[in-house]
Amino acid sequence: MAIRIMIVDDHEIVRAGVREMVANTEIEVVAEASSGGQVHEMLNIIAVDVVLLDVRMFPGDGLTSLGRIKLDRPALPVLLLSTFDNPTYIARAVALGGSGYLLKTSSREELLEAIRKVAAGENAWTRNELRRVTGALATPRLNADVEVPLTQRENEVLGQLTHGLTNKEIAQALGISYETVKEHVQHILKKIGVSDRTQAAVWAVRNNLV
Repeated sequence: MAIRIMIVDDHEIVRAGVREMVANTEIEVVAEASSGGQVHEMLNIIAVDVVLLDVRMFPGDGLTSLGRIKLDRPALPVLLLSTFDNPTYIARAVALGGSGYLLKTSSREELLEAIRKVAAGENAWTRNELRRVTGALATPRLNADVEVPLTQRENEVLGQLTHGLTNKEIAQALGISYETVKEHVQHILKKIGVSDRTQAAVWAVRNNLV
């Protein structure tokens, strides 16, 4: 039986590469999109078994799209594709219900195996990936229903932080200094009771702030 997949990536060369990798297998590319915004419209008219979703796209954010997909279609497996081996991205993907996380340097065999596993109802998370984010996902404070008084600017910084941006990138995005961002991040971690950026990202996801 064919496995129908949708490829979502803003780079045509990546989509073409995936098409080539799955050619002459039971895996069939039935839809392609170049932004997260296109995914939801296409899923309403095209039946797919697995979505391959880029993490960082322009415009749009793959992890935000993941949240929307799982809200509307909780049973649909979504594999994240990324150039970045970023624990914050991985933690958000786990928290949002992603089925696995593949680097774009993965081999053809790794890609095919991951697609087949998630299409069969399994997940494609590696033990190493889950080990890296276990601390963030298990932090007690993350599950507490506590109202935390973050300032507007802290909320803006937290939003950028959950996208996996560095302090320098956040400073550029918000038009503030690197030192100011660093100070905001320290205040955020202290206020929400976590020890690192990955835990902060998971906290934001679980409190529906992103």
